[in-house]
Amino acid sequence: MSALPGNPLRRLASLGQSIWLDYIERALLVGGELERLIREDGISGVTSNPAIFEKAIGGHTDYDPEIKALARRGVSAPEIYEALVVEDVVRAADLLRDLYEASGRHDGYVSLEVSPLLAHDTGATLAEARRLWARVARPNLMIKVPATRAGLPAIRRLITEGINVNVTLLFSVARYLEVARAYLAGLADRQTAGDALNGVASVASVFLSRIDTLVDTKLDRMSALTLRGQAAIACARLAYQQYRALTRSTSWQRLTAHGAWPQRLLWASTSAKDPAYSDVKYVEALIGPDTVNTLPPDTVAAYREHGNPAVRLEEELEAAHALPEQLAALGIDLEVVGEELERQGVQKFIEPYERLLATLTRRGQELAA
Repeated sequence: MSALPGNPLRRLASLGQSIWLDYIERALLVGGELERLIREDGISGVTSNPAIFEKAIGGHTDYDPEIKALARRGVSAPEIYEALVVEDVVRAADLLRDLYEASGRHDGYVSLEVSPLLAHDTGATLAEARRLWARVARPNLMIKVPATRAGLPAIRRLITEGINVNVTLLFSVARYLEVARAYLAGLADRQTAGDALNGVASVASVFLSRIDTLVDTKLDRMSALTLRGQAAIACARLAYQQYRALTRSTSWQRLTAHGAWPQRLLWASTSAKDPAYSDVKYVEALIGPDTVNTLPPDTVAAYREHGNPAVRLEEELEAAHALPEQLAALGIDLEVVGEELERQGVQKFIEPYERLLATLTRRGQELAA
C-alpha cells in the first residue's frame, strides 16, 4: 500500500519522534521494500535481534546459496550465522547511509546484537562487540548490548571507545537510570582521554508489551482488572521524566558543551500482545520529542492506516507516578517484575538463536550434500 500525503508515520518526525523498523530480511533489502519504507513512510532506522534473524533465515530460502557455499567450505553454524547477518546489516546500513548523513547522524542506524549467550559475561560481550563493529565497518551501526549487570560496564567501555550502542532488554526505570549513568560515564571517560564526543550515538531500548503481559497476568489472578494495561506506558513515561532531568543536569550540560549527543529512549516490543488492546497502543501513547519507536512490519502497516499522531508522552503523569504504589499495594513490585523480565528476555533470545544454529547445521549438511 502506498503512503498518502497525510501518512501518520511521516507526521511523527515533525513531533520529534523517529520510527525505526524492527525487522530485517534479505528480500526486504534487495527487493526495494526498505527503500520504499524510507521514502514513503519515513522509516529512519532498522533494529534486529536473534528472534528476527531466526524468522528471516530459517523461514526463507533466500540465504541457501550462501549457506551451501559456506557449509561446503566447512564453516561452522555460528560462523555461517554471523556471515549472513553481517551481510544483511551491511546492506541495510548502506541503504540508510544517505539518511544518516542528511540527518546529521541523528538517524539512519542499523542495530546488530551480540550473542545472547554472552549476556552475563562482560569481557566476552566487549570482545564480540568490538569484533562485530570492525567487521561491519559502518559508522551507522549500533551494537546491541543487554542491560544486564554484566552489560553495564561493557556499555560504558564501548562508549568510551566510540562504538555506538543500542542498550537492549530494559524493563524498569531503575535499570534505565543505571544505563544512562553508564553512558554518561563512558562519555566522561572519553573526554578525559581527549577523544571527541561528537558522533558517539546510543539509544536505551525499553521493552513495553512484555511488561504489560506479565503485570496483567498477575492482576488477572487477583481480579484487579482496573489496572490492566497501564504498567508499560507508566514505566515509559517515568523513564522519560528521568531522561528529561538528566539532560537538564550540570554534568550533562558539561558534556554537551563538548559535543555530546543525548542517549535517546527507544520504545521496543511495541506490538500489542493482548487482543483487547489497540494494535497501535504503544505508539499513540508515547509520542514525544527526542525519542525513537521501533515497530515490526504489522504495526507499521496498522499505524499507517489509522494512526493519530499527537505528543502524548507527558500526559497523565500523576497517574504514572501513582501506579507503582498501587501495584505494590497488591504485591506487585515493578523492579522485581523488571528483573524477572530481564531473565526471561535473555532466554527468549537464546532459544531462537540456538534453534537457528541447529537449522543452519541441518540445512548446511543437506545443501552441501
